[in-house]
Amino acid sequence: MPSNDVRNLLHTAVPTAAVGAIAAVISGVLAGGKGALGAAVGALVVMVFMGIGLVVLNRTAKSLPHLFQAMGLMLYTAQLLLLFIFVATFKDTTLFNPKAFAITLVAATLAWIAAQARAHMKAKILYVEPDSSKADTTTKTGSST
Repeated sequence: MPSNDVRNLLHTAVPTAAVGAIAAVISGVLAGGKGALGAAVGALVVMVFMGIGLVVLNRTAKSLPHLFQAMGLMLYTAQLLLLFIFVATFKDTTLFNPKAFAITLVAATLAWIAAQARAHMKAKILYVEPDSSKADTTTKTGSST
């Protein structure tokens, strides 16, 4: 994985983990140990789903750039559908507090998307690749007078 991809992943995962930790503390205070566990599981699920999606999207951008936009839309739709299925599956669980889980899932997802948008805006992406062979020869344009 190139360093730029790792940097993007780091810039999105750290704020999401911070939101998950804050949610775990708040849920632990309000709902006890099961609330903290639910919040931790929710944050972990978001980080795994979104992290895998980011890696897949980066690989698609490199190998099939003409499919990047369609792949991104399909990927985010699939991620939201999988998160919905995950919430529906664990809505009646007794392992952890499902309310803390669901609220943390939404908060961590929003944090991930906001951090990813910020990381993309701050990234210094070259839109044109400079060609060093043409930079050595100078061409004159216009009149010389």
